[in-house]
Amino acid sequence: MTQSELAHRVGVNRSAVTQWERSGGTTPSVDHLARIACETAVCFEWLATGRGASQPESGAFETALMVQDFARDEWESRVLSGMRRLSGRKKEVATLIVELLSG
Repeated sequence: MTQSELAHRVGVNRSAVTQWERSGGTTPSVDHLARIACETAVCFEWLATGRGASQPESGAFETALMVQDFARDEWESRVLSGMRRLSGRKKEVATLIVELLSG
C-alpha cells in the first residue's frame, strides 16, 4: 500500500503518513492508529506498542465488528462520543433518555 493510499483510507494528507514513517517524526493519534490497524489488518496493540502478535488470529477481523454499531452520521457520532466519556450510571441514564426520545 502506498503512502497516498493509506492517507486516503485513514483520512489524512500523505505528508502525515510521511511524518509517521520518518524517524523522529510525529506519532499518529489513537484514532489514526485504530484506522491504520483496520486498513492494514494488523493488531492495534502491536501497532501502538510493539507488544503482542502483529497479525490477528484467523477470522478475528471477520467477527469483531458489527457494521450497524457504527455511527451513520455526525449526530450519531456525537452521541457515541459523548456516551463513551460517561460513567456507568450516567451512561444508563443517557440511554434511557435516548430511548424515550426515540419513542
